[in-house]
Amino acid sequence: MLTFENYTYERPDMAAFRENFNEKLNNLKESSSFEEATKAIEQINELRTQLSTQYTLVYIRASIDTNDNFYLAERDYFDEVVPEFEELISEFYKEIISSPYREQLEKNWGEQLFNIADFKIKSFSPEIISLLQKENKLSSEYSKLVASAEIDFKGETYTLAQLAPYSQDKDRQTRKEAVTASSGFFAGHAEKFDQIYDDLVKVRHEIATKLGFKNFIDLGYLRMLRIDYNAEMVDVFRKQVRDVIVPLCTKLYEKQAERIHVDSLKFHDENFKYQSGNATPKGSPEWIIENGKKMYEELAPETQEFFQFMLDRNLMDLEAKKGKEAGGYCTFIEQYKAPFIFANFNGTSDDIDVLTHEVGHAFQGFMSRHYEVPEYFFPTHEACEIHSMSMEFLTWPWMELFFKEDTDKYKYSHLASGLQFLPYGVAVDEFQHLVYENPEWTPAERKQAWKELEAIYLPHRDYDGNSYLEEGSLWKRQGHIYNSPFYYIDYTLAQICAFQFWKKAQENKEEAWQDYLDLCKLGGSKPFLQLVESANLRSPFEEGALEDVVKAIDEWLDSVNDKAL
Repeated sequence: MLTFENYTYERPDMAAFRENFNEKLNNLKESSSFEEATKAIEQINELRTQLSTQYTLVYIRASIDTNDNFYLAERDYFDEVVPEFEELISEFYKEIISSPYREQLEKNWGEQLFNIADFKIKSFSPEIISLLQKENKLSSEYSKLVASAEIDFKGETYTLAQLAPYSQDKDRQTRKEAVTASSGFFAGHAEKFDQIYDDLVKVRHEIATKLGFKNFIDLGYLRMLRIDYNAEMVDVFRKQVRDVIVPLCTKLYEKQAERIHVDSLKFHDENFKYQSGNATPKGSPEWIIENGKKMYEELAPETQEFFQFMLDRNLMDLEAKKGKEAGGYCTFIEQYKAPFIFANFNGTSDDIDVLTHEVGHAFQGFMSRHYEVPEYFFPTHEACEIHSMSMEFLTWPWMELFFKEDTDKYKYSHLASGLQFLPYGVAVDEFQHLVYENPEWTPAERKQAWKELEAIYLPHRDYDGNSYLEEGSLWKRQGHIYNSPFYYIDYTLAQICAFQFWKKAQENKEEAWQDYLDLCKLGGSKPFLQLVESANLRSPFEEGALEDVVKAIDEWLDSVNDKAL
């Protein structure tokens, strides 16, 4: 059995790849039957899988160790060649859309492949390749800059992930100092962060105008493959969050201030949930994994098989260490039909959220590995986040394994935090709409826009004299804004769906699990709203859907004596 360390990387020869790809593409063009067209598509998909696998291996290994010069150089190489690959894929999409056998191909491969093809064609042209290369380099530059953080704090040196637990410390002064140190890293590189983003906004605007769009917003939605909803529907959703969720969150923050015995809740208090300390895992990373194995063995036969698959092949890199990129993600190594989980364990409850959230992504990829269409291994991002966020709730019955006497603390703060996340999530989205509507804005104008959005969506927030944060710079720590424009609203849409799974699981956990499993098996074979319907969920855009599920959560939270936790 091959483990991740032995998955083979070899830099692809793009000239040879292009020649091979064009030969298969020509076979597709000249197909004289549906069977010949199908064979050509299968061969093209195999080539795509080979290249994607090499790129994914480079991406993972470079993010695990940003000091590994070999894989950093390979990532730079892929920043150059991926746009060339996109050009070939665009040609492939044009062929299947115009194929005389399209009707039969749609029956065989599914309509969603052709939806995706249509969107991808509209979002690409060979004339933007050099601009895409520039965008990739800038995105990598941001990730490397964040990963370079080595912050002196109380006589030790920490990465941003390693520093995070101190923002949950029982001592208020320690929390404040930790937040000051973390924001101090960003403040110390403020001009660089501003310059990278300024360059990204301008290059994305140029890409959009070259493709015939007024600005990057429509192109951003095409890139995100938003096939069955649009910016207007998202705007209505944001307004619902403002009107329905923000007042509830304000109430939760007021309760938190009482619970932790502070007269006025400051930003450095927000991550501190209980006077007796936050819920934390009661063991080492190895102990967490061992209990995770037990949890997934008991949850379902499918999760037992999946988690053992991940363990046997070393498909998780979870501990924070110097030189490792920030954050967490799940990806899929196509040739090996293997998900991979990347995270930064830091001793907080976030470690368990990783073990459920990223595992939710990975489990879906595992259940969808049978698809022959690469587009179907994962669905579009907002649907992907349903799998991850819902797994967080479907595993609630096993949280005592990790938190012991702190289990009730964890559940309360987990549910409350899910609610409190929504205003921030939509603020990030609205900020990006404003930025790309106004690509000529200066860094100062962007900061002002963020300050105004915080006043609307986060009216409780008090930075307690931290000048860098008060000037409107918090958003720079949100990597999605730099690297994945318009992604962030996906978390909020998925959160509403995940809340519905939480509600279902309270009422009938077997039915909830079956709906979840069926959703995972569908992979990316349908667009977002069709997947939502297939899982017997209400669309987040549907009138009343948000109020209905939030009412149940508000009632549950009110039923808990949080001051006793």
